Amino acid sequence: MDTLIQNAATVLEHPTSLVVLLVVLFAILAHLYFRRVRLTTPMLVTIALMLAMTIILHQFRLYHMPQGGSVTLGAMVPLLFVSYRYGVGTGCLAGFLYGLFNMMQDPYLLHPIQVLFDYPLPYMALSLAALFPAHRMASTALAFLARFLCHIVSGVVFFASYAPAGTSPLIYSLTFNATYLVPECLICFALLKVLPVERLMAAMDRRTMPRAH
Repeated sequence: MDTLIQNAATVLEHPTSLVVLLVVLFAILAHLYFRRVRLTTPMLVTIALMLAMTIILHQFRLYHMPQGGSVTLGAMVPLLFVSYRYGVGTGCLAGFLYGLFNMMQDPYLLHPIQVLFDYPLPYMALSLAALFPAHRMASTALAFLARFLCHIVSGVVFFASYAPAGTSPLIYSLTFNATYLVPECLICFALLKVLPVERLMAAMDRRTMPRAH
C-alpha cells in the first residue's frame, strides 16, 4: 500500500501528463459515443474481469528485463478477448485502463509523450486485433506489431542514452524490445491456438452485442 501511495504521488507530480491522459480518455469515450457503443453493465463487468485476469497473469513473469518489459504467461490474452468480443473502441478503453494500472505499478515519467508511448498506447494498440474478424491471427499480429512500434518510438526518442557507445538508438530499441515482446507474442499465439476462443467469447457476454469499431 505504501508503494502504491508513493507511486500515486509520483504521478501527481506530472500534471501535464495527467491532462494528456485525460484527453486520450475523453477521445476514447467520444469515439464510443459517436459509434453508439453502449457500455452496458454486463460489458463493464466483463471488461473488469478481463483486466483483473491481465493483472494477475502479469505477475507470473517468466523473465523481467532490467529496464522494464516482461515475458509473461500470456498476460495480453484477456485484453485481446475484449477486442475480439466488443471491437476496437472498447478494446482501446480496456487497453487504456490497463496502461494506467501499469503506470501506477511502476511509474517512470519523463515527458507527456513518453508517458503515452510507454503506458496507454502500447496496450490500446492491441485493440487492432479486432480489425479483421475473419483473419484473427493476422490482425493479432498487426496489434502486437503496433505495440512494438510504440515501444520503439519511446526507446529511440526518450531512452537513446541507454544505447551502448557506437550503437544506433534505433537498433538498440529494436533489439531491446524484441527481446521480450517476441516471446510474449509467441506465447499469446500459442494460447490462442489451444483455447476455445469462440466459446470463451460467447461466455463473456450472452446478450446480443453489435460489434463496433
